[in-house]
Amino acid sequence: MPEYNAHFCICETHCKYFQCYFLIFEVMHKEKSLSIIVEKYNLYSDYLERDVIIDFYLPTYVKQPEYMNLLLINDGQDLPKMPFEEILEELYYYHKIEPLLCVGIHCGTDRRMEYGVASQADYLGRGAKAGAYTSFILEELLPFLRKKYHVPHFKEKAFAGFSLGGLMALDIVWNNPHEFSKVGIFSGSLWWRQKAYEDGYTDEADRIMHNQVKNGDAALWLSFFIQTGLLDEKKDRNKNGVIDSIDDALDLIAELKEKGYADDSICYLELEDGTHDVPTWAKAMPAFLKWGWGE
Repeated sequence: MPEYNAHFCICETHCKYFQCYFLIFEVMHKEKSLSIIVEKYNLYSDYLERDVIIDFYLPTYVKQPEYMNLLLINDGQDLPKMPFEEILEELYYYHKIEPLLCVGIHCGTDRRMEYGVASQADYLGRGAKAGAYTSFILEELLPFLRKKYHVPHFKEKAFAGFSLGGLMALDIVWNNPHEFSKVGIFSGSLWWRQKAYEDGYTDEADRIMHNQVKNGDAALWLSFFIQTGLLDEKKDRNKNGVIDSIDDALDLIAELKEKGYADDSICYLELEDGTHDVPTWAKAMPAFLKWGWGE
């Protein structure tokens, strides 16, 4: 087990951002704030050879667009279930976060092939289209955003995702630090592996994303928000009494620290009642948004 210390966001006592977790929503107004406009768009991708449904959550009061931040979110079809719009409105109402253009990217029917690690499919061949998805993000979606909203440069760009979408967000940010500065990983599929358990799998050699971090070059300006839940799953492959999703997250943090990332560049949020579902990610979302863009 890797070691971690009180600088990580591991509990309410140690995480100065954890107070955001309790924003769900003690005060909810009957009339929605006018701070958010939601637009839906179908963007055809040559790389994916399909239409991609995208939801844009636009802050309405931004006087200087060049100071606006950008957050891309995989599995955008799940955001209305949180509901993400109300989370943003509440944070804006109390001036808790900076202006943030959020882009919810709906997954396609081939989700397990389009999400993954671009450089390598997993042991079952899943994620084989992750390279095409990465190209869609960098070469089609980002130019489209700049043109559509007349923002040639964003103050900062970040990427987030849930489960397999979290792994895909991490892979894109890690390999494109010139484009992105932050990543949010909610119950990320960090178990993504190149070998089946019965074929001699080991943690040290076969977790694809961990290997990529271990063997890659660190861009030390990147920041990482990593969320897990004690009820994310039940599997415990090494029989150490800790579920695999938490082991995988803590081992990733250990790899990041080994590469030179400081404690304050990594926020780890572990929810005692957290499960692998949208309601859990909704509970963690305010903490992530305030961690990344708190005023």
